[in-house]
Amino acid sequence: MRRKRYRREFKEEACKLVTGQGRTPSEAARDLGISVQTLGNWLRARGHYCSVEHQPAAVESDDPAILKAQIRQLTAQVRRLETEKEILKKATAFFASQPT
Repeated sequence: MRRKRYRREFKEEACKLVTGQGRTPSEAARDLGISVQTLGNWLRARGHYCSVEHQPAAVESDDPAILKAQIRQLTAQVRRLETEKEILKKATAFFASQPT
């Protein structure tokens, strides 16, 4: 079986989802249709530590623009996680009500 080859630009954009936009490697890989292992390899090749649960380090800055961007990013992440939690609660209730 032939291994799929990706263009350098695609790899760079995939890594930016994690390092620049605060997405987890598993989220970014799922959205791009690639494996987490592949994305992790690309991140390590660029000098970024990566694990499935890894979150990029918080930007330490006094610049209000950077802080506002970080707050927006974290607010979006909280919203996404709350939505996922609600979906899981509904799924749990549904499967718990099913006869065995």
